[in-house]
Amino acid sequence: MGTRVDSDEDGDNKGSMWELDQKLDQPMDEEAGRLRNMYKEKKFSALLILRLAYQSLGVVYGDLGTSPLYVFYNTFPNGVKHEDEVLGALSLIIYSLTLVPLLKYVFVVLRANDNGQGGTLALYSLLCRHAKIKTIPNQHRTDEELTTYSRSTFHERSFAAKTKRWLEERESWKSAILILVLAGTCMVIGDGILTPAISVLSAVGGIKVNQPDMNSSVVVLVAVVILVGFFSLQHYGTDRVSWLFAPIVLLWFLLIGGIGIFNIWKHGSRVLKAFSPVYIYHYFKRGGKKGWTSLGGIMLSITGTEALFADLAHFPVSAVQLAFTLVVFPCLLLAYSGQAAYLMNNMAHSQDSFYRSIPESIYWPVFVVATAAAIVASQATITATFSIVKQALAHGCFPRVKVVYTSRKFAGQIYIPDINWILMVLCIAVTAGFENQNQIGNAYGTAVVIVMLVTTFLMILIMILVWRCHWILVLAFTCLSLIVEFSYFFSVIFKVDQGGWVPLVIAGAFLVIMYVWHYGTLKRYEFEMHSKVSMAWILGLGPSLGLVRVPGIGLVYTELASGVPPIFSHFITNLPAIHSVVVFVCVKYLPVYTVPEEERFLVKRIGPKNYHIFRCVARYGYKDLHKKDDEFEKKLFDNLSMFVKLESMMEGCSDSDEYSLYGPETELLPRDGLLNNNGSTFSSNVEFTINSIDSIVQVKSPPPNVSNTVRSSGQVSSQTEIDEVEFLNNCRDAGVVHILGNTVVIARRDSNFFKKLAVDYIYAFLRKICRENSVIFNVPHESLLNVGQIFSV
Repeated sequence: MGTRVDSDEDGDNKGSMWELDQKLDQPMDEEAGRLRNMYKEKKFSALLILRLAYQSLGVVYGDLGTSPLYVFYNTFPNGVKHEDEVLGALSLIIYSLTLVPLLKYVFVVLRANDNGQGGTLALYSLLCRHAKIKTIPNQHRTDEELTTYSRSTFHERSFAAKTKRWLEERESWKSAILILVLAGTCMVIGDGILTPAISVLSAVGGIKVNQPDMNSSVVVLVAVVILVGFFSLQHYGTDRVSWLFAPIVLLWFLLIGGIGIFNIWKHGSRVLKAFSPVYIYHYFKRGGKKGWTSLGGIMLSITGTEALFADLAHFPVSAVQLAFTLVVFPCLLLAYSGQAAYLMNNMAHSQDSFYRSIPESIYWPVFVVATAAAIVASQATITATFSIVKQALAHGCFPRVKVVYTSRKFAGQIYIPDINWILMVLCIAVTAGFENQNQIGNAYGTAVVIVMLVTTFLMILIMILVWRCHWILVLAFTCLSLIVEFSYFFSVIFKVDQGGWVPLVIAGAFLVIMYVWHYGTLKRYEFEMHSKVSMAWILGLGPSLGLVRVPGIGLVYTELASGVPPIFSHFITNLPAIHSVVVFVCVKYLPVYTVPEEERFLVKRIGPKNYHIFRCVARYGYKDLHKKDDEFEKKLFDNLSMFVKLESMMEGCSDSDEYSLYGPETELLPRDGLLNNNGSTFSSNVEFTINSIDSIVQVKSPPPNVSNTVRSSGQVSSQTEIDEVEFLNNCRDAGVVHILGNTVVIARRDSNFFKKLAVDYIYAFLRKICRENSVIFNVPHESLLNVGQIFSV
């Protein structure tokens, strides 16, 4: 029998620490061991946070930490005219680092994570749980009972409730939010292309400082070779080398901070006057339009901040905050201040100020560490790109691609071959095509500022719907964020023709792909919903469905979580036989980061018992991967058998309508650990839910001696249970056939040009080159049966 240990959601356990101590004095069984670990975590939580903060440096802050390599070069590509320009630029860098990474992201945006998951799609999932803004309406009220489906509740007359209703009533705004999220996602993919290009090229460019006669094409060639090797090793995953990341990045931060202190001491401390914001005013007054457009270079000092949020998954928020405030922020301020101090005395060296400011005795060690740090920074953005593509797949916004887990230890470490090679080709094209850090910097800044703007708009909705903040706080956050980010945005707009067009073209191409794929997915779902078969039609066919019932089990895959899909009627209309047992299998993704194994499956009976028709809904979160379930079929049948057993058990012990299971459709929902994947145990002190076609009725589970009750009160139902379970096993032994729908979507003849282009060409092409459903579902070819359908949109 299973047992449960209850605890409140906020960590306020029902048992006190005194009770934990009493438990620890008892024999060391499994439960006591778990409690002992809880006690140790509470006692040594400070040490644990420090260790995680150290590890987060290598994963989260590599991109942000390598920005000193190229910020002043992109700010002053034509050199410095007056030392006040350096002071003004440094003052802008200081306050940009303070306002955006420190105040906005580290202390506000990171708190908006979805159970530890970050990124634009994680914010979208959080919003989808608090308002019905998801464009594919495949959620059911039972999904809200998942333990990971956490959401806030608010009063009907509150501002949050009014905003929620306003959004839910307007389909155009749902589509607008989705497009906004996809635009941010595409820009993050652009980051995955531009970060390796600019980081590696800037690091390798240090060779020319020591070897000034070297041709620039040689530097580009070395950078390309490093990039090819870097992307070629991605399939090994980061698990084997991740232990190197944290010490490399920590050494890098200590080096740039120490070099900054050295330069301030050597070239004068007057650079510290830049902490006064007055120099920002003088900077724009002196520079005019030129000073305004130079903001695109200064904005590179905060690039990597968006990856900071996207790479949050492996670390608690407190660890990321601690690492930034204790190491990253002070070291970056020292590094930029030291470079500025050097520039004030060497105004002609703006193009390579970082390497020229290094003491000659440690030049080559710093060069090696800089190159290694650039590779680590690139790895962070590539990992974030893989994660965000995986999330897009779960939301039905990306064509089906192969996803490979590279680590058994860390579930979040994945590798997507198709995306990896696309990123490599585009990254090499950018590096070799521009040969100029300034143009790549312009492109990089454009991508980053758009991601930040998207995050700001989503955060406004999060603050209203999820946090239920006072409107004054929402207004303050909105104004402060938009003033800073729109200033940077209008600055990079002036440089669209100087490289800024690159991320716009890349993001535009990915946005078309993602939106067209989502549109086709939505239309397929709507077609199945509108064309699903009525229960009356099924009942009218009789137990044999009007056909020959051959031995075996037919698994009919569908996107519907309720109703009989049209593929079934199409199948039995064209073929003279159907299997003795039919199971409609729906694999669907929910706006949660994961679905616990014990809550994954929902089993439902369709029609009377002698029809032997069931439905099984397998639910996944956007971090889960369906193919990872190597025993998916076994788990499905275990849950099906458990459903039959519990169904018969409830019939045997019930003597009133309260325990009735009769109805056109009944559903068993796992609740409080009732049903696990192998169907072997369930708790005696839990409740389970029976869902009829009209309503959900809470049914109390039978008492602990339920098995004796069933034996004494209902030998017939027990025999029925045994017969049906044996029947299912016999059918399974006879063979399992997987029936998949191969639905072809075409545009109507009277459709406009853009719709025909999107549906008949782009979506059709994507369907041909992406992975088949049979591969995604891990279906063996020898037991696969495809059923074709055509419908017009």
